[in-house]
Amino acid sequence: MKLSELLMSLDTISTEGNLGSEISGITDDSRVVTTSQLFVAVKGQQEDGHAFVEQVCRSHVGGVVVQAPFQVPSHLKKGPGPAWVTVTDSRKALGQLAAQFFRRPSRALTMVGVTGTNGKTTVAHVSHALLETGGRRAGLLGTVGYRIGAEHWAASHTTPGAVPLQSLLHRMVDVGMDSAVLEVSSHALALDRVEGCEFDVVVFTNLSQDHLDFHHDMDAYYQAKRRLFRDFVVSDRRPAAVDRPQGTSHEPSAKRAIINVDDAWGLRLKAETLVPVWTYSIRREADLHATNLDLSRNGTRFTAHTPLGSVKIQSDLVGEHNVSNLLAGMGVAMACGMSLDTIQEGIREFRAVPGRFERVETGRDFSVIVDYAHTDDALAKALATARRLGEGRILTVFGCGGDRDRDKRPKMGRVAAERSDVVFMTADNPRTEDPESILRDIERGALDLPTSRRGAFHLIPDRRTAIRAALLEARAGDVVLIAGKGHEDYQIIGKTRYPFDDRDVARELLTALPSARKG
Repeated sequence: MKLSELLMSLDTISTEGNLGSEISGITDDSRVVTTSQLFVAVKGQQEDGHAFVEQVCRSHVGGVVVQAPFQVPSHLKKGPGPAWVTVTDSRKALGQLAAQFFRRPSRALTMVGVTGTNGKTTVAHVSHALLETGGRRAGLLGTVGYRIGAEHWAASHTTPGAVPLQSLLHRMVDVGMDSAVLEVSSHALALDRVEGCEFDVVVFTNLSQDHLDFHHDMDAYYQAKRRLFRDFVVSDRRPAAVDRPQGTSHEPSAKRAIINVDDAWGLRLKAETLVPVWTYSIRREADLHATNLDLSRNGTRFTAHTPLGSVKIQSDLVGEHNVSNLLAGMGVAMACGMSLDTIQEGIREFRAVPGRFERVETGRDFSVIVDYAHTDDALAKALATARRLGEGRILTVFGCGGDRDRDKRPKMGRVAAERSDVVFMTADNPRTEDPESILRDIERGALDLPTSRRGAFHLIPDRRTAIRAALLEARAGDVVLIAGKGHEDYQIIGKTRYPFDDRDVARELLTALPSARKG
């Protein structure tokens, strides 16, 4: 694509050089830039791409985009060098240029975006399953991985960077997908990774403390989430240009936001959203709400009341929080034209999301559950669900990530100690922090509770040792909840990523523990 075509999507301050040059790709990474690519200099959290402008010029790039007030050194403008483009915001420009380079793939897809602190992954997976039950060909991008038809990749981020995101969406269009379901993280919104995307249906699950090392306070965290509902749901969608399967309806009846009004931030967002809203709730009247809840260790039954009528729902998902997640997924499916019969069937067939309250088969007389809960709110919900699974004790293994939001550590420690019978506080991904320092932060929350309100707790820095201790402690009817990492198959210690999957570790330890009683 010619550089002049790419720039049609941008408001530029100035341009110099040959705008007719052919651009072979776009990148903001000076380490991988190649001949004829367009390099976009972005100021990142650790590095500033403008510092590498002279270096990338030696790679014979086709053009360089810089952000004002950066001044291109005069000697780089001499001779047949790259074209120069100056913009107000190069990070936003990166997304727009990537979208233009890949021919605006989001316009050829029904785009579903799911954001919130907790529940994004489950809602996205339920939504994806329901769309496919209804005849859609849907891609899925999220925390657990990226899925396009039979192709699967491990996720580098919950939401990919701007260039790989547009490339993946283009791939979806190229192989005949008509829909895309994305988990949209607050980082992605704050860092403009979804710039150039046009969403049709957007979901807000909830907001609780997380990522404040990045956002600094809850209002800034909320404002990042709000962008999905204010900046990226377009009201004037162009017709899609992909083939549709016979007998299916693939255009939403309208742009639609689906918002959890059991959450105070959701109530605020409802008032500030610019497109039509369906609310959902398990606590109050809403456009989608649940009655007659029947929660058990084997699954969930309830009656869902929706804009299309009422329907009885049966699901393998466990826990009250998953009733909320299912309502959100139902809202997505209805906004995309699915019938209640199709939705009922799709939920009945849907099994589980990796690492989300996932049972580990033990062959023992106690239960082992692995869950991704890594905030105090998510941990509280996981513990409430675990409490319903058996008549015995709750034994909780968890930690908090290093080099991340420290303020949530005592909050998680308090929740775990108050709602568990025994807690094994341990490492999560300590990264470059001292694991014992992280444990002291967690412990502080437990110690704030009076002894009458807290369970016993142990500080065991090594995660494998902590899991082993919990399994040795377990008796008939107990539930061992291993929280924080869920589907992750690694542990980051220092700057090194080591193989570590809570599910596999639990299975290995159970096999090796002769003292563990079989049922």
